[in-house]
Amino acid sequence: MKFIFLFLCSFAFAQQTKFVDFKSVSAELKLDSKEKSISGKVIYKFEWLELTDTITIDAQNMAFSVVKLNGKNIPFINTGKQIQFIPPFIKGDNTLYLEYKAKPQKALYFLGSEEKNDTQIWTQGQGRYTSNWFPSFDDVNEKLIFNLSIIYDSRYQVISNGQLVQKSIQDDETIWEFKMKNPMSSYLLMLAIGKYQVTHLQAKSGVPIELYIEEEDQRNWESSYQHSATIFNFMEKKIGVKYPWNVYKQVPVRDFLYAGMENTSATIFSRRYIVDKIGFEDRSYTSVDAHELAHQWFGDLITAKSGKDHWLQEGFATYYALLAEKEIKGEDYFYAKLHESAQQIKFASRTDSIPILNEKASSLSFYQKGAWALFVIHESLGDKVFKKVIKNYLKRYAFQNVETQDLFNEIHKLSNFDTTNFSKVWLESTVFNTQEANGLLLKNKSMQLLFEVEKMKTIPIAEKLQFFTKLLESNTSAYLKVAIVNQLKNENYESKKELLRLALATSNIEVRMAVANSLSKIPLDFRTSYESLLHDKSYETQETALYNLWKNFPEQRVSYLDQTKDWIGFNDYNLRTLWLSLALSTKDYNADKKLLIGELVLYSSFKYEAITRQNALEKLIAFQLFNDEVLINLVNATTHHMWQFSKFGRDTIRRLLKNEETRTSFNRILPNLSEIEQFQLKRLLIE
Repeated sequence: MKFIFLFLCSFAFAQQTKFVDFKSVSAELKLDSKEKSISGKVIYKFEWLELTDTITIDAQNMAFSVVKLNGKNIPFINTGKQIQFIPPFIKGDNTLYLEYKAKPQKALYFLGSEEKNDTQIWTQGQGRYTSNWFPSFDDVNEKLIFNLSIIYDSRYQVISNGQLVQKSIQDDETIWEFKMKNPMSSYLLMLAIGKYQVTHLQAKSGVPIELYIEEEDQRNWESSYQHSATIFNFMEKKIGVKYPWNVYKQVPVRDFLYAGMENTSATIFSRRYIVDKIGFEDRSYTSVDAHELAHQWFGDLITAKSGKDHWLQEGFATYYALLAEKEIKGEDYFYAKLHESAQQIKFASRTDSIPILNEKASSLSFYQKGAWALFVIHESLGDKVFKKVIKNYLKRYAFQNVETQDLFNEIHKLSNFDTTNFSKVWLESTVFNTQEANGLLLKNKSMQLLFEVEKMKTIPIAEKLQFFTKLLESNTSAYLKVAIVNQLKNENYESKKELLRLALATSNIEVRMAVANSLSKIPLDFRTSYESLLHDKSYETQETALYNLWKNFPEQRVSYLDQTKDWIGFNDYNLRTLWLSLALSTKDYNADKKLLIGELVLYSSFKYEAITRQNALEKLIAFQLFNDEVLINLVNATTHHMWQFSKFGRDTIRRLLKNEETRTSFNRILPNLSEIEQFQLKRLLIE
């Protein structure tokens, strides 16, 4: 009977939105950073439309102490994944009250510590599910209004969805009350807590914009957010529908899982995009900023019914982000990015057998090919009709869930565009329509020249020297000049050196970076020219140039190290960690090697963000500077919540274990590891 009951529960949940309409939820939440837990009092308002056997709410590994319906205790089942109950049927409005506690293993992350006064807490719902920290709905089709009150230490700033309507202080804690006016899917619920400063702006439409930054990064606020207001105003105008929420917030967090996440009214993004003026040239927040903002319409206002139509979110966000960048960086940039993604899609299509209209499609398909599909529609309909279609589409399905046919229906109302053939070519096939794509790209003059350059790949350099010289000396796009430099990689140095000098003379950061990356072996007579790259306003160029010069000219190593000893780089210390590893590997460099090793090892420890730690660990291992402390830090990496970093840790340990001496070292440090670290290392040792 238990099996039958659970089957019925699952069936009931799949159909739940037909029988039960959850309208709103209000909650009072309290977080404990020491025990990394959350507890809450939750009130759901719902309408019972028709009789059903079970009501289900997703709740991962939560303990419930109180469950009441309309003020009365009711029996419930906690499966560890859901809370299920069979209450007396009351048609119409109902109130469900829950009290719970959880120690989430994912979706809610606690960083730092109270002792060091640097706690940071943040959430990530999409792909990880809000139901790990808040009893809610993994089904994106269940939309409701969320209102949260969050209690936390008054020394910290608290951010959540919607408008902050009230703050009240109780002893050393503050209650932050946030309210939403319109419904959304649960995966878009968020909170972020940290030591933040906030700058208040206002869009042309009057929407308040709140831009947050950690106190220690305040000096980089202007360079990091320099295009944010422009992007917001552009999006409202281009989309033609006013921003759908009553406030917009942007919050950088440490060790975020992705580049950014479009929680309703509040984007969380990776702190790696907090950069100074030089860093902005390499690691601009502009694209991420525009992408996540576009999601406020495409994903948050209207949400795909299932993964099959995920391109309606990611394709739209990618395309409108590109349109915003076109506004800022120009038409040549726009076409260059389309060309770049076309090359990626064509290459992937050789092995990719899953089309866009499939929930298992690749990110490249959902994002880049989805953007290309919209570009095709845009060009086919014309700007005026396309904008009207999108405006009607958003207004017709506001605060609802959509599928691809809904978009097609709006297109049919205003045009004779053949959506059936379009779908077969762009959404149901994995083959990239190169002919149509090239036809659209060739509308741009820089693309016309690029296609000419690409046709010359097999032509001897002597025959194209004059043409390349003319292009490098012209004011054509940097993308085109980079393509020329890349085409020279396998050419004899003597035949291309004057072209390389011309490329350096452009003073364009991207073109000069291409030169830096094209010459791992630097000829002696090009050394002085190459050394100029050390002074570029680009941390990525400086990193490549320093390493290549150090490797190619041993007699100049001390000089290079002296010139660059104060370099830091991005907030992940990319230049500093490189400098330390090179200084430690230079025998005649006069420095306290013990001190330098200590600093580099420190960067590999849990005190720093994952990207800094990985930078340091890669260099320590590559230059064979590791000791027991480094190995311990490497094992600790395998326990990190960022899968990219934990995978790096596991893969690196597997490689090191092939050496018997290093295997002995790993066995020796086992007793010094925590329980979870021991578990991870033992598993790797017996593979």
